[in-house]
Amino acid sequence: MSTVTPENKTITIDRILRNFQLLDSWEEKYRFLIQLGKKISAFPEEFKVEEYRVRGCSSQVWLVRESLLEDKGVVSFKADSDSHIVKGLVAVLMALFNHQTPETILTTDVKNIFTQLGLENQLSANRTNGFYSMVEKMKQIAVEQLTANNKS
Repeated sequence: MSTVTPENKTITIDRILRNFQLLDSWEEKYRFLIQLGKKISAFPEEFKVEEYRVRGCSSQVWLVRESLLEDKGVVSFKADSDSHIVKGLVAVLMALFNHQTPETILTTDVKNIFTQLGLENQLSANRTNGFYSMVEKMKQIAVEQLTANNKS
């Protein structure tokens, strides 16, 4: 599965928030984001095509829905970026959204998480727009899954 797992410990959004609060400088926080990005599982090269590219990101970002887990109500993602910082932001979103129900994905207050991390004051407008483009793509996938669940 596509999770952020250093030393077999899943990184949760709560843990990311705690770590961000412990770090003093933005240089340390950026290094932490880069380390998070390095921990996400490998992204298959065959998915690095236009069909899976997230529009609105200045960096290259690819995002796909993984096969559903045994619990058909849960959604999981695989993603990658050609930018180290953006890949770290991908890892944050995967910690927030992977293995969640579509309803949870659709109702999660991502802006609040973004604010708690302090990213609104540190990322460029292009990176911020790209972050929210990834969120919208993940929510679109959640809507598709919710629709499929309701049909079955």
